Amino acid sequence: MKKMETIMQITAGRGPEECWRVVARVQEILFKEARARGLQVQVLESVAGHLPNTLLSSLILVKGQGTAEFLEQWQGTVQWIAPSPFRKYHKRKNWFVGLQAIDNTQAITWQEQDVVYESMRASGPGGQHVNKTESAVRARHLPSSLTVVASERRSQHQNKSEARERLQEKLRVWHLQQAAQLVRDQWEQHHSLERGNAVRTFTDRL
Repeated sequence: MKKMETIMQITAGRGPEECWRVVARVQEILFKEARARGLQVQVLESVAGHLPNTLLSSLILVKGQGTAEFLEQWQGTVQWIAPSPFRKYHKRKNWFVGLQAIDNTQAITWQEQDVVYESMRASGPGGQHVNKTESAVRARHLPSSLTVVASERRSQHQNKSEARERLQEKLRVWHLQQAAQLVRDQWEQHHSLERGNAVRTFTDRL
């Protein structure tokens, strides 16, 4: 059974500003085509360029029936043919960006025994008794060294539960970022070999 949910990354790698623009344009096209097929799309994380309407990279969640089939036509190198909108007399007209599914199957499995909880005194406003009890909780995930603190709730039990939820979310995002960096590194190393094998080609006359 094919997955109905996939995280895709669009990256300019080490490409110039023109490739940053292509990342943003390709994202727009991917969103439009996905929604036309009844798929749900959402930007999870993006890195903006210093020029308007440019992106260095973007992580996109695609969900729905037919997700795998839809993304098969996108995964790989996308070629964008257009004159540079930033350098008027620049001769180059071929720009390349990479799209790749994020493999998060190697993520560290959450296990409660890998988490150390430490009680601590809450600080800040909240009533005269706040600093008299150690109601705040710090949670640390040993395999990743990620740490969170929860102190907003009245009881230590509530703060422990809050800290657990925050740490699980922080670990999920951390895994996603690690996997995304791996994809970027791989594409930067191999994109020059893929230039003659683009999965999609677009022409933009500006």
